[in-house]
Amino acid sequence: MKKFIVCTICALCCMATAQAQKFALVDMEYILKNVPAYERANEQLAQVSKKWQAEVEALNTEAQTMYKNYQNEVVFLSQEQKKAKQEAIMQKEKEASDLKKKYFGPEGELFKKREALMTPIQEEIYNAVKDISDLRGYSLVVDRASNSGIIYGSPKVDISNEVLQKLGYSAD
Repeated sequence: MKKFIVCTICALCCMATAQAQKFALVDMEYILKNVPAYERANEQLAQVSKKWQAEVEALNTEAQTMYKNYQNEVVFLSQEQKKAKQEAIMQKEKEASDLKKKYFGPEGELFKKREALMTPIQEEIYNAVKDISDLRGYSLVVDRASNSGIIYGSPKVDISNEVLQKLGYSAD
């Protein structure tokens, strides 16, 4: 009997707690798709990435050309000349590798540029979600676009359009 009463009290407390919490869903992909600044930032990143990739490829092509020329001339070269040409080829390959790392590495220029362009947009969206959550009393807002394991989310609790309106944008 004592166990039954304790279990009943625990169940009632859990139900009361669960009912007191409100939650909402947002679809970040949908929101970002409707924020023009995000699209412009992505275009800017694509252009700079393409430019930097061309620079890296130019160095790689130069190294390949140097290697092909070396292969064609190797029979006519002295040991010192062979060594000098090999070192020049390796130096050019290293330049290409270093440039690629500088631009596209984990802390490279592209990462920094993406962070500089995207952080203000993400902060603006976060602040809009926070304002709406504070206004409506949401304890939790979950991104339905992420791999969070949401199988179903009612459109009634999706505040994506409200976030867009708070940001000053309209949906498609």
